[in-house]
Amino acid sequence: MTKKHAYITTAIPYVNGVPHIGHALDYLLADVWARYRRQLGRVVRFQTGVDEHGNKIAAKAAEQGVTPQAYVDSMYGNFQTMIHALNVDTTDFIRTTDIKHKAAVQYIWLQLEKAGLLYKDTYEGWYCQGCESFITDKEAAENNGICPDHQTPYQRLSEENYYFKASAFTVPITQALESGKMKIVPDFRRKEFLELIKDGLQDVSVSRPAKNLAWGVPVPNDPSQVMYVWLDALSNYLTVLGYPNDPLGQDFWPADVQVVGKDILRFHAGIWPAMLLGLDLPLPKVLLVHGHITSGGVKMAKSLGNGVDPMEILRDYGIDAFRYYFLRYIPTQDDGDFTWERFEAAYNGELGNDLGNLVQRVIAMTLKYQAGVVGDLPPNRHDMGPYREAMESFEFNRAIDEVWVMVRSLNQYIDRVKPWEVAKNRETDTDAEAHLAEILSTSAGALLQIAELLAPFLPETSRKIKTAFSSSVVPNDFQPLFPKIYLHTEDQRASKSAELPSK
Repeated sequence: MTKKHAYITTAIPYVNGVPHIGHALDYLLADVWARYRRQLGRVVRFQTGVDEHGNKIAAKAAEQGVTPQAYVDSMYGNFQTMIHALNVDTTDFIRTTDIKHKAAVQYIWLQLEKAGLLYKDTYEGWYCQGCESFITDKEAAENNGICPDHQTPYQRLSEENYYFKASAFTVPITQALESGKMKIVPDFRRKEFLELIKDGLQDVSVSRPAKNLAWGVPVPNDPSQVMYVWLDALSNYLTVLGYPNDPLGQDFWPADVQVVGKDILRFHAGIWPAMLLGLDLPLPKVLLVHGHITSGGVKMAKSLGNGVDPMEILRDYGIDAFRYYFLRYIPTQDDGDFTWERFEAAYNGELGNDLGNLVQRVIAMTLKYQAGVVGDLPPNRHDMGPYREAMESFEFNRAIDEVWVMVRSLNQYIDRVKPWEVAKNRETDTDAEAHLAEILSTSAGALLQIAELLAPFLPETSRKIKTAFSSSVVPNDFQPLFPKIYLHTEDQRASKSAELPSK
């Protein structure tokens, strides 16, 4: 029997900065899957949230002269604002400072301890505060003592911590990945991770001395230690469901899909499954791993000044334009690139011309030739196999490609059958009236199917098209879906500020 409940998660970001494009990509990929599953009749739980503990948070709070709690209280709303701005239909938002979460994390600690999976030991090694993680001497040497992601020197630390026996689960995790019981998508990421752990998973530090890490969840029965942020953060996927007490949450675990960036795969494919196995819980079904977004082929960085503010795109071009570019032109399973010129070309060419003008012309012809009346809609004959296959294999960019095959085919159909010429012949050709009605109803029916397929990707555009063609009469005041905008196209910059439509 098909499972009626479905659960998808996103990685929870630190709140020590404003949301960026990478966070938006997490939310969008999960939202597409969640909306698609709801279309198929599933009851979906869709987790988002923020990670509010750790030294990075405490350092930011100290910079501003406020308590860590006051700092996170002032920051978490930025992520809720972005989620709303992207029209992401999430069901759950968790903060790791929530009382229920902290209590559940301490329960998880006690269960792992009870299972004999925690022990205390002294650690000396390299630590990156930006990554909130320890690294090996080999990694430190390869990176010349500087974290490549944060451009800060590693710290040499010696301290007594609790360790989690992740090494005990090397075999079952390897078997789960090789058998497909837990999938990593794309498969080349699975192979990369298996190569990484070919000599076995390493036991991991799961606490730090309270004197070095004051802002976090206290270790039960040991006030000298505070939980390491990764154990705290990873647990959110369970605690947001009400683990361990909420029986309704149990209907949704294991997660069907967990969306993560490639830089945190090792935590989600190694530490997290080991934690679950230590708790005697099933593993997630799929880890969907996306890449990074570059700008003109260069990694985005504050120091380079090439970052892209998601809110700027949303403000100037609208929600569905943002969703369209980042879901089609950033490959679901790999790195992708953004430039303003490429974005605007896609907006004006594909959204404005291919789709927007198509909808406008079908409405205009229906109003002109049939007083706005939509005839009986014929069954659709388009092959849905490639679209469904792309959606099920988490190639969302390819699924939109398939929708655009339909968009362009419909444009070509209208250009080929020339309904305006058929309309001219109605007085002399007795079959012209029926032929014209067939052309327009075929066009309206195809647009309704396009709208249905676009619903996971461009929900507002989908809704507008459905509203226009689902009733018996098309509206006579339909507004353009994507009015032309020239803000970044080189030869249009001189006139860009002339007449921008309001959003």
